[in-house]
Amino acid sequence: MSIKLATWNVNSLTVRLPQVLDWLQANPVEVLALQELKLTDDKFPAAVFQQAGYQAAWFGQKTYNGVALLSSLPAQDVVRNIPGFDDDMARVISGTFALGGGESPMRVIGAYFPNGQEPGSDKFEYKLAWLKGLRDWVRTELQQNPSLVLMGDYNITFDDADVWDPEGMRDQIHCTDEERYQLQALLALGLHDAYRLFAQPPKSYSWWDYRDFGFKRNRGMRIDHILISQALKARARACWIDKTPRKNERPSDHTPVVLELEMDSEHS
Repeated sequence: MSIKLATWNVNSLTVRLPQVLDWLQANPVEVLALQELKLTDDKFPAAVFQQAGYQAAWFGQKTYNGVALLSSLPAQDVVRNIPGFDDDMARVISGTFALGGGESPMRVIGAYFPNGQEPGSDKFEYKLAWLKGLRDWVRTELQQNPSLVLMGDYNITFDDADVWDPEGMRDQIHCTDEERYQLQALLALGLHDAYRLFAQPPKSYSWWDYRDFGFKRNRGMRIDHILISQALKARARACWIDKTPRKNERPSDHTPVVLELEMDSEHS
């Protein structure tokens, strides 16, 4: 049996709710991590998602941030934000899912990484501190959960292939050596960039600026990632960016990234 997981920064769930429902109907997934809900917990449309066949765990915040996990099965052991890291931003939600029949439970972390504004700013220093806090915690999570997925809007590119204008963006936010070092440090824990496990078209991006016809001209960046543990690497069958929602009227500036895993009979 195959299962699918996806991540999508919706840039306001209030605005994009119909688009999320339409996408889920056309693309059934076992787990969808959402970022930038931009609503408080009491405004989260849990009943609407339940009617569509999805359980939800969420962590909202007024105006900014906010994350959620939508799933075909309820999440267990839900944790909000990074334990041990003092933060008043709603950026992380994690849960354990009994996916794949008799398979060992899968730990899924959905995260909205800080933007960082610009190198040298206070927000950039916060981003680097947050990334270190995340890494320390994920190291522990991996020890306890061999089957682990860390997905979301990372606000970081891996390398020049993830940027429409590598030279113009060099040393700019999302593309600094400091940020990319932090991404590599996550991989060093034993995680793998699921998207790069497969041959992909050149100039493949997950985010495009609203300005200057960024999407139409494909001036984008790949900043939405799905990292998977070693135990899941062998199960990965495909990973792709679904650009269709970016063509919607009033779209998010991000589009979904989807991972397919094969939970074969040998392990079920």
